Amino acid sequence: MQALDDLSHSVRELLERYEALRQENARLKEDSERQREELIRTHSELLALQQQNRRLVIANAMGQSEGNEEAQKRLTALIAQVDRAITVLKR
Repeated sequence: MQALDDLSHSVRELLERYEALRQENARLKEDSERQREELIRTHSELLALQQQNRRLVIANAMGQSEGNEEAQKRLTALIAQVDRAITVLKR
C-alpha cells in the first residue's frame, strides 16, 4: 500500500509541476508576442525616421529651409541640368 501512496504522491507532484510549467509557458508566449509587436512598431518608427533623416540631409545639403527661395532656385537648376543630361544621353 505504501508503494501505491508513493506513486499517487509522485503523480500529484508531477501534475502540479506540469501545470506550473504550462502556465509559465503561456506567460512566456504572451511576453514574446508583446515583444514581437513592440519590435515591429519600433522598426516602423525607425524606417520613418530614417526616411525623414534622408530628406533633411538632402534639404540641408542644398541649403533648403522652409520658405527659402534660393534653395528652390537651386533645385530648379539641378532639375534643368538633369533634364539636359537626359536629352544628351538620348541622342
